[in-house]
Amino acid sequence: MKVILQENIEGVGHTGDLLDVANGFARNYLLPRKKALEASSRNVKAIEHVKRTTAEKAKKERLEIEDVAKQMSAVSLRMEVQAGKDDKLFGSVTVKDIAEGLVEKGFTVDRRKIQLAQPIKELGTVIVPVKLHHQVTASVSVTVVKRHDAEPPAVETAPA
Repeated sequence: MKVILQENIEGVGHTGDLLDVANGFARNYLLPRKKALEASSRNVKAIEHVKRTTAEKAKKERLEIEDVAKQMSAVSLRMEVQAGKDDKLFGSVTVKDIAEGLVEKGFTVDRRKIQLAQPIKELGTVIVPVKLHHQVTASVSVTVVKRHDAEPPAVETAPA
């Protein structure tokens, strides 16, 4: 019997697949559990239409995300951090700091999408990939610089 799968079934196929399965398997398992439809010409046309519309939506979404990725790649973040002797950082620049910097620039990104292998612990510039879509990745330049405090504290001397 020819059927169209309505969901992914391990060892059988994926959603939308047109399969030829045993009559008993279709009548006793797939059809009663609504895991498949009988492959009539009407159902085949309906599934093809759904596949086309979802493909068009996915393409539009990907193009929009690529535009955002281009804009995000043009952004460079400047992180001012405290550093001691020999330009050693007190702490580090983390994914959370980068996400906050992107929010300030107008980009809302889930922290889990920022692919920073380990926190940045040195001064300098680092290119950080941000995965916006499974096919689209933006590269954000993060520059870590030493924070210059206003003025060193003045030492007061008592009049003698």
